Amino acid sequence: MKYVIASDIHGSAKYCRLLKQRFQEEKAEKLILLGDLLYHGARNPLPPEYDTLQTAGILNELKAYIICVRGNCDSEVDQMVLDFPLQADFGMIALPHGTAVLAHGHKSPARLNDGDILINGHFHVPAFEKREGYLYVNCGSVSIPKENSPHSYLVLEEGTLTWKNAETGDVFRTEYI
Repeated sequence: MKYVIASDIHGSAKYCRLLKQRFQEEKAEKLILLGDLLYHGARNPLPPEYDTLQTAGILNELKAYIICVRGNCDSEVDQMVLDFPLQADFGMIALPHGTAVLAHGHKSPARLNDGDILINGHFHVPAFEKREGYLYVNCGSVSIPKENSPHSYLVLEEGTLTWKNAETGDVFRTEYI
């Protein structure tokens, strides 16, 4: 199965439209969203084209494809305008050789097993690190990247993680798992 994974849209209609375009171009079966969908957060600047209702509308058009976990900026009020579940702290997808644990990143799962992959956002910086028996992956941020990283999303397919630039679709890093 092919997944597009993204985090930290933070209400940017501009980057939400770009993410939708990239998802369609990738021809992925699922769009995994790792939280912070609508609100920009008190510590972040307003992203380009900040429009939470328009962002919700764009995401609702993709509701049949979305797997989502809640971020620290997501609330029960946000759930009222979204047509897919937003309130789960964690998700999991089975991979051929283990489990991908999906989280926003502000809460840690209780336990990860050897061979698991923890995929999150929250920090707005792409990462790929081996840690204590599991693999830590951060997909970066679609709308408010930090530390000079690009606006990014991740593609997971057949043992390959590919980070791509959300603005251009260009690959900036590939890792094999």
